[in-house]
Amino acid sequence: MAQYRLIGMSGSLRSGSYSNAILATLRERFADRAALELYDLAPIPLYNQDYEGEKRPPVVKQMLADIEAADGMVFCAPEYNHSIPGVLKNAIDWASRPAFASVLAYKPVAVMVSSRGPLGGARCLEHLKVALDSCLCRVTLAREVIITAAEAKIKDGRLADETCLAFADAAIEALLKEIAVWRAAQTT
Repeated sequence: MAQYRLIGMSGSLRSGSYSNAILATLRERFADRAALELYDLAPIPLYNQDYEGEKRPPVVKQMLADIEAADGMVFCAPEYNHSIPGVLKNAIDWASRPAFASVLAYKPVAVMVSSRGPLGGARCLEHLKVALDSCLCRVTLAREVIITAAEAKIKDGRLADETCLAFADAAIEALLKEIAVWRAAQTT
């Protein structure tokens, strides 16, 4: 039985997404210790401040309840136009309300990025960390996970590159330790 419940959010909606493949790989690799749910962001409508609180659409209310119930989150995204893909930023915007008291406040999270290019992803990673920091997330301290030339490292829908797997595994290990520390702190 998995000890922790994690939500994985990808910044890509496309079939064959490298970010989705990375999250699926991590779900399998940590299945004995964590249940990693790959969250579908396609149904989430665009954020609109007119629909906060009780006016939130039901699908958004469900996403917020799922985030609140999770022990932690794993974000994996490609870099779009030197930043966070809109679909992921939109989900973060919904989940960040009310400011400083949202379901993201103090939530342990791990972040990683994927890219087809040799340098892409680094800017997305930094922007993602800044956005999550502004939500008061507990961004896990680990070596940065930037998976470049992803199309050559994904085989049969799974991350197969041993070096990248080691970095991604270490980020999840750090996240699980952060969750354990956070749980212990809350019981004392």
